[in-house]
Amino acid sequence: MTTSDVISLSDADVPRHGHRFLLIGTDTIFVYHLALYHVAVHAFQMITKFGLDEGVRKKYLDDLSNHEDQQVYYSLFSEGHWPLKEIVDGTRDSLPVELERVTVDSGGNRTFTKIVDETTATCRKQDVVHYRPLDATDYPDSLTCLAFGAGFEIHLAHQLAASPNWDEVITTAQPTGFQQSDLDHAAAVTVPAVKDPKGVVTTSPLEKGKPYKGLIETREVTFTAGRQGWWNHTSLNDK
Repeated sequence: MTTSDVISLSDADVPRHGHRFLLIGTDTIFVYHLALYHVAVHAFQMITKFGLDEGVRKKYLDDLSNHEDQQVYYSLFSEGHWPLKEIVDGTRDSLPVELERVTVDSGGNRTFTKIVDETTATCRKQDVVHYRPLDATDYPDSLTCLAFGAGFEIHLAHQLAASPNWDEVITTAQPTGFQQSDLDHAAAVTVPAVKDPKGVVTTSPLEKGKPYKGLIETREVTFTAGRQGWWNHTSLNDK
């Protein structure tokens, strides 16, 4: 099969088993693990970076530029239910991956379309920004996100606490007040004006194009909600 051939799998299919990592960013590309509360091997929120072949990077960036304003996401699929902690511990330094375009229909159903055949990504424990079991804390009072990124790109991932919940990553616009040390360790950002719904929501509490004020401990940061790089309120909670 060549990269011009595609295989599409919907949520309803029973495909191969493995990890999926969402690609976030354009300059420095981060990967965000697709978490599932009730599947032990996937019950972790993880943010890290992989070393990617230049062809994979180009395919991802070119495809993203053609779908920038659509509800389209990108993932790396890695077959096998190996423990994520192998990356954290440094006992794994590479993994097989396939690049997929993830499209969402009006009913919220996702289709995973392979756009690059299997290749190898590298991984290093020092690139892990965040790794934590799901359901590790109670629901917070206010919306709480994890800040990560590099340079001009700052991303916010919804901090996954009690279940059921929703999973989301956005890229901010016009961020102020963030420090690189915040991003290197996925500092928690609370948004006091947005109360945590303490359950599942079907649309983002952060409105694209709207400015927000947040707090990292007591320090104020500001951002405008930008492009959504991931969303899941369905399979995240399935039992």
